[in-house]
Amino acid sequence: MKILTQHINEPGIETFDVYRKHGGYTAVEKAIKSMTPDEVVEEVKKSGVRGRGGAGFPMGMKWSFLAKPEGVPRYLVCNADESEPGTFKDHYLMKSIPHLLIEGMIVSSYALGANKSFIYVRGELLYVIAILEKAIAEAKAKGFLGKNILGSGYDLELVVQPGGGAYICGEETALLESLEGKRGNPRNKPPFPAVKGLYQCPTVVNNVESISNTPWIINNGGEAYAALGVGRSTGTKLISASGHIRKPGVYEIVLGVPVEEFIYSDEYCGGIRDGHYLKALVAGGSSVPILPANLITTTANNEPRLMTYESLSDGGFATGTMLGSGGFIVFDETACIVKNTLNFAHFYRHESCGQCSPCREGTGWMEKILYRIENGRGTQADIDLLVDVSRKIEGNTICPLGDAAAWPVASAIRHFRHEFEWHISHPEEATRPGAVYPTEAVLN
Repeated sequence: MKILTQHINEPGIETFDVYRKHGGYTAVEKAIKSMTPDEVVEEVKKSGVRGRGGAGFPMGMKWSFLAKPEGVPRYLVCNADESEPGTFKDHYLMKSIPHLLIEGMIVSSYALGANKSFIYVRGELLYVIAILEKAIAEAKAKGFLGKNILGSGYDLELVVQPGGGAYICGEETALLESLEGKRGNPRNKPPFPAVKGLYQCPTVVNNVESISNTPWIINNGGEAYAALGVGRSTGTKLISASGHIRKPGVYEIVLGVPVEEFIYSDEYCGGIRDGHYLKALVAGGSSVPILPANLITTTANNEPRLMTYESLSDGGFATGTMLGSGGFIVFDETACIVKNTLNFAHFYRHESCGQCSPCREGTGWMEKILYRIENGRGTQADIDLLVDVSRKIEGNTICPLGDAAAWPVASAIRHFRHEFEWHISHPEEATRPGAVYPTEAVLN
């Protein structure tokens, strides 16, 4: 079952005419001509679709929170600032089938009563911005954007805004600050964007993949979407698969596929690269806890581990992880967990906005300590110090970047403490070029 990628490989699908030929913009016609905004919102609520940017909050519920004061404009902002290491599915959608996002923006803006909406695109993706602007111009020329869309009296202006090149701008309030021309620092909440967002007006911020689901939901009904998936994990999900697998790429799955099947099936990742075996997995982008091989295929309760929000998080962070943004990174036995954790720590230290002292100082300390261990100068006390620093960061910052920095470190030590200890007790071996933690057979 494909909702977002069914026609993505059709030649010319990035153009209006080919997209239209394959059913494009029928959801706009249906919504504007035969549905009220409230009815569109209700269909999205029925679908159970959850935010695909990482948090997984029900999209229809988020829409229903939007304040509607008289005489005050409302805004829809698409968060296309995809900067999570290991995640590239929104980039793939925008460059390959831009009109799907444009159609989703029109339908969603109509539902929310927004007459001006924004697509905030990661600043490094300049060529994608050009693709989106061309698609917007085509849609406007055909009467699907601008004044009096399809003769309905509904007006919508759609603006593409390059981002500031900072990971922190993926946090919705930092994004709004950046969109207003300010430094991209997260805001204290409340008030939430649904009450005071862009220019202090009611605003909804949704991810590219989330918004791109709305045309299918309107055309086929929210209940049809909810019938796909498992439990509260409804519909399909785009997964950015990378690492030590035979077939890296972007895959659209119906939520509920077993993790083991996703890794080893020829339909998806095709298994671990030849001659190697599975060691660990980061399931939802760099900010989620890492899982060792023994917890990837089954949960702590010996149930099959599924590609759903609930199954991946089963057991909490002690034995589980998060689906997050779907940045699926697979590691085989050649991966050094200490070095990988250092890479993530360096990223989060570099991307911290510095507004909160636990994150500003703590990310720097974690990077320094991990660098020390990786380069043969660590002590056994450093391992517990890392855990202590991560605990002092987690839950003590304005935005989730602090948690995103703390979780990879804490989980790496929780599941691979023996590897950290080996780096400290065998510094000469650990610092050798290409060195990795030896198997238990070697140690014995």
